Amino acid sequence: MQFLKIHTAVVKASAMAVCLFATWGAFAQQRVVVLNSADASVSLIDPVKMEEIKRYSVGKEPHHLMPTPDNSTLIVANAVSNDLMLLDPISGEMKARIPKIVDPYQIGFTPDQKLFVATALRLDHVDIYQHKQTPQGPEFVLSKRIPTPSMPSHMAFTPDSRFVFITLQGSNKIAAIDLTTQTLVWTMPVGPEPAGIWLTPDQKHLMVGIMGKDYVEVIDWRTQKTVQKIVTGKGAHNLRGLGDKRHVLVSNRLSSTVTILDFLTMTVVDQIPIAGGPDCMEVTPDGKTLWVTTRWNRQVSVVDIASRKVVKSIKVGRSPHGVYFHDRAPMY
Repeated sequence: MQFLKIHTAVVKASAMAVCLFATWGAFAQQRVVVLNSADASVSLIDPVKMEEIKRYSVGKEPHHLMPTPDNSTLIVANAVSNDLMLLDPISGEMKARIPKIVDPYQIGFTPDQKLFVATALRLDHVDIYQHKQTPQGPEFVLSKRIPTPSMPSHMAFTPDSRFVFITLQGSNKIAAIDLTTQTLVWTMPVGPEPAGIWLTPDQKHLMVGIMGKDYVEVIDWRTQKTVQKIVTGKGAHNLRGLGDKRHVLVSNRLSSTVTILDFLTMTVVDQIPIAGGPDCMEVTPDGKTLWVTTRWNRQVSVVDIASRKVVKSIKVGRSPHGVYFHDRAPMY
């Protein structure tokens, strides 16, 4: 009986090890893609060796990137070149280019996959495109250009694809665009230089990083009222769910920290020090490791979330911004 118990435990442990190895093995075959916005380049990083293995040129000022809804293609938005680059999402290698996409700073797909939205930070408008996925890749047809107040930046969608919310960095406001009528339906004042924006899973609140101050502003978007201001750190910038359905990460550029925030209680859980102006974030599929671009020291920081410590700093190009890998934790 004792042998049977030991044997069963060994079998279970072996099965778990095989499962973990398979998961890690799949992640190890991928490349971490980092956009160097000031160098007009992409860095490809080996996630096991944690070192840059390749760097190649793209268009001017690549800031943000996003996979297509079917995960077959990774889209890089080149704001100043007015185009999109299509990459292989696993290898990070370039596949194609889509020209004549005007000033695509931040990009996103509606949850129903029918529309593609791009904010024009320099030119003060939001473009809405009809989206179709073809065997050759994504196709975009401009449906509506909506003028906005100064510097439309980040975005968040409602799950029903009815609304997209846009932060307006130069106007100290957020805007709501009705995607069924493709019109700007309201704006509301928030703190100075609003940047990242994130809709809570219960859809009750928008959380906005207030880059000109030190807090996340919590907004009841249905009544257009601020209900709370949660101090996280100076230069509160971007938000990314940890993937555990409980926490959201907030990068604080000026404080050089990442805050772990409980979005159920709206309280700060902990702070992770990350030098160099942390910005965009990505989380490994097991939820254990955080990758963060640091805009001012030409590095990507790899963080062990359990210990709250940076375990590796990887040199890349100037002003690294967007970061991506194919297998990643959920956004909530």
